[in-house]
Amino acid sequence: MTMTISKKILSVIGVTLALAACGTLYGTPEDDLPRYSEPRFTTETPIELRVNKINIVSEFTPSFTRPHVEHLFPVSIEKTARLWAKDRLKAADFSSPKIAEVIIKDASVTEELEEGAQIFEQDKVKYSARLVVAVKVTDPSSLAQASTEVEAWRSLTIPAGTDIAAKEAYWNSMVQKLFDDFNDRMTANIYQHLNAFVINQDITPVYY
Repeated sequence: MTMTISKKILSVIGVTLALAACGTLYGTPEDDLPRYSEPRFTTETPIELRVNKINIVSEFTPSFTRPHVEHLFPVSIEKTARLWAKDRLKAADFSSPKIAEVIIKDASVTEELEEGAQIFEQDKVKYSARLVVAVKVTDPSSLAQASTEVEAWRSLTIPAGTDIAAKEAYWNSMVQKLFDDFNDRMTANIYQHLNAFVINQDITPVYY
């Protein structure tokens, strides 16, 4: 009886060790992957607008089917766009009837396999991120509108065999660089095209 119980215990231990080995062999366990957070812009002075409210609207719907892979990213481009609006724009005239809208039109990422040109050349995967956001100010009393829009792109090509930990690090950096570019361009656009609605014009606009 004792011998049978001992064999069962050893069998369970053997299975546990085998599963642990498989987890190490076939990639980094999910619990060991780094945790990434969406970029924030709280260190920059908010742009104060002559509006009483700022609405954030998303027109983007992820398809969850390849070649679209934005849902696989450790940080969300759409969520980052929402956070950008909350961090960078401020309604500063509550007596005004004007309303600002931040419209997220696209926040997608696609992947494309690039086969090696030579017989022993490793295949690669190209990721292309696209962000399209418009900022619109509307005066309901007169139906007058003014808007500006920025389309930002970023691409990344990595070996097809890149492990998930390295892949997520690349993706995270890709999103960060995408929003660095977007933030610079949209800030300049607002000061250029929506300057009549900006209160704190304390910087010199850089036009693109």
